[in-house]
Amino acid sequence: MTPTLVARDWAEIQERMLVPLYEAVYDRLEVGPGTRLLGLDCGAGLALLLAAGRGARVTGAEPDPGRRALARERALAADASPRAADRPYDVVTAFAPDGSPDLTGALPLLRRGGAVVLAGWGPPERCATAAVLGEAWRPAPRDALENTAHRFGLVPDGSGRVFCPFGYADTESAVRGLLSAGLYGPADPADADQAEKELTEALHPYVHADGTVWLPNLFRYLIARVP
Repeated sequence: MTPTLVARDWAEIQERMLVPLYEAVYDRLEVGPGTRLLGLDCGAGLALLLAAGRGARVTGAEPDPGRRALARERALAADASPRAADRPYDVVTAFAPDGSPDLTGALPLLRRGGAVVLAGWGPPERCATAAVLGEAWRPAPRDALENTAHRFGLVPDGSGRVFCPFGYADTESAVRGLLSAGLYGPADPADADQAEKELTEALHPYVHADGTVWLPNLFRYLIARVP
């Protein structure tokens, strides 16, 4: 699977699975007109579009060139690293599944008292995706979000949990979506076909009678402030 196809699978299949998380965070922070928001690892920009729809001024940073190109197709300002154009920002979001993003380049662009949003997987027993991925599952440590906040000198200011089910039209879409997220895949591209077969088999218990695939997952977020 080429990088371009992987990026499009992310944009067309997987990215929307985290919409409940994005919306919960924006509701809590009252993101709206006047909010200057920087999205780290913004992917193809869906989270930024939702914030812009609320009236926020948004900018993204996405290291993957394929996803970054798709964000730009959506008329979003997205660069490989954080840009200072709209500084100081009010909110920096880091919806990285492992809960340990690199905030080094973003924090100097955030105003004092501004919010950093960290997010990651909930407990493995509350995430069906963990059972599907098996040994490929890479959960974050229990206190990963808090540890990241403390490492960068941020002050925790509330947290929450959000139900984010991964729902797919069929098994093929589920396989493509999970692969596009980098959640499962061989180290050697030559083994890609075998990886797809293994993932298809692992998804079998979650396939409904109508062919759809349903993976209930719980995500957690932490809001931290610049002192």
